Amino acid sequence: MNNKRLYFIDIIRAFAILMMLQGHFIDTLLATQYRDLNAIPFSVWSYFRGITAPTFFTISGLVFTYLLLKAKEKGETNLRMRKGLFRGSFLIFVGYLIRIPFFRWFTGEFSTYFLVIDVLQCIGLSLILIVTLYYLCNKKTLIFSVINLFLGIVIFLTERMYYNLNFEKLPLVFSNYISKANGSVFTIIPWFGYVAFGAFIATLFHGYLKKPKFKTAIISSFFITGFVLIFYSSHILTSIYRVTHIKIFLESADYNYLFTRLGNVLLYFAFFYSFEEYLKLPLILKIGQKTLSIYIIHFIIIYGSFTGIGLNTIIGKNLTPIQGVFGQLFS
Repeated sequence: MNNKRLYFIDIIRAFAILMMLQGHFIDTLLATQYRDLNAIPFSVWSYFRGITAPTFFTISGLVFTYLLLKAKEKGETNLRMRKGLFRGSFLIFVGYLIRIPFFRWFTGEFSTYFLVIDVLQCIGLSLILIVTLYYLCNKKTLIFSVINLFLGIVIFLTERMYYNLNFEKLPLVFSNYISKANGSVFTIIPWFGYVAFGAFIATLFHGYLKKPKFKTAIISSFFITGFVLIFYSSHILTSIYRVTHIKIFLESADYNYLFTRLGNVLLYFAFFYSFEEYLKLPLILKIGQKTLSIYIIHFIIIYGSFTGIGLNTIIGKNLTPIQGVFGQLFS
């Protein structure tokens, strides 16, 4: 068995999809009176739920980029790039498809809500951007790596400049990718930032995985960087502002959730990579390899894709915490 295979990637993907499933279930069905952030159980659940999407986006960038760089070794870069463009386009298509209320359309009831952007479209477009960026870098890994790191930092730093923009003059199908004004759950910025950081991390794995003590070094780096981002990134940004007087650093420090969530993701990476040998169980790896299928089935069950009849309409926000905990095991 190849001991250099990155089992921890599938382990993290499995963990992320399971966290996403339970997060959607509880958020959709938990009764309103139990949604109290002053209550420790709900506040803890809410905090960890907030790490799920950043983990999903970061690991998506890592997986895709790592496979892209591995393909270069085999002389299959162009094939992998074509597959990446197809995969990205397919995710965008499926993202729209599962939101189309066919039954309502058949009755003559139409709305533009199916055009809102969710995780699948955002990841799909991100993969297309990664392929485009790699092509523009002339397939030079070092340049590609540095640019991804730079893009991730800039996207996170400037979030206060674009988070509330409303692109009314753009067609809805395009504006929904960059504005939440019409109900989009995710937008390409800032979420592409996590994909870019994942792509940067992939270049580290590709370049140094076979080096002695790499695993120890990268786990230590994940832990230290994650810890610093969670507890000290706001202080660092404020200190940079005091030196440079560039307002963007202060604004980022005052609403610093992107860097802190990246810190959470890196701690996940450190944990799962550290215990990779103990967690690479067949079931876990299988779940990690079937995230798209699981996501689609779960979306249909909870949100009633195509029919408009799902748990959100059958049950609604009526579950107690106990019912929610046991119910999500069977959702």
